[in-house]
Amino acid sequence: MATIKRFEDLEIWQEARKLAREIHQISLTTPLKTDFRFQQQKKPLHGL
Repeated sequence: MATIKRFEDLEIWQEARKLAREIHQISLTTPLKTDFRFQQQKKPLHGL
């Protein structure tokens, strides 16, 4: 079993970051880009 030294080492955290990037890309290339309520909700994700 691997030793966890920081939260970035957690596989679930890495998968969540991948998912956040995918959601961001989809929101830029679909009609979601003009859904301002959705855009407001994803503002906390700007650490992408």
